[in-house]
Amino acid sequence: MLRELVTNEGDLIDIVDNDHRTLERAFEEYEGGSGDSWDRRGLVEYITAEMIRHMVAEEEYLYPAVQEKLSELQSTSERELSEHARFEQELKALEGITSDQDDFDRRARALFRGFREHMRGEERELLPRLYSACSARQLLALGSKITMVRSVAPTRPHPAAPSHPPANMLLNPGMGLVDRVRDAFFGKER
Repeated sequence: MLRELVTNEGDLIDIVDNDHRTLERAFEEYEGGSGDSWDRRGLVEYITAEMIRHMVAEEEYLYPAVQEKLSELQSTSERELSEHARFEQELKALEGITSDQDDFDRRARALFRGFREHMRGEERELLPRLYSACSARQLLALGSKITMVRSVAPTRPHPAAPSHPPANMLLNPGMGLVDRVRDAFFGKER
């Protein structure tokens, strides 16, 4: 199973792009897998943790930077945040479905398709525009912040949690700590 370390060095663009590539490889591994329900559950749990950390980092730093530097993309940024909420709800729903059910596989694949489209939209529109609007120093500073927030971000979906600063920046580290204790104590398998 894919369990590579995510490299969190570089500027915001590098880190977001690396997250996208890591998630894409995990999606492909799931889609090309043996179909064994134990492997599917474990891989979806890995994908869930990576997606949650990625979305939290974007919500705390990418989208606020877009809103600050590219006010004309305010509605795009809000749409992307709404998509994050939808993805998190779907991840939460997957937690409650046993991995040997057909519905689990169907919903996981649909989630991966939707998230791929979301990533491509960011890569086509938001990231190039943000790259042009920010200095190298600003992008590196944002990259450092994203690296830090990923290390304390939740690993499980919390669809009712706030997705806008400052509330998310206050609550996410606490939820992340609780998730990590829960992961260590109970494991991720159901």
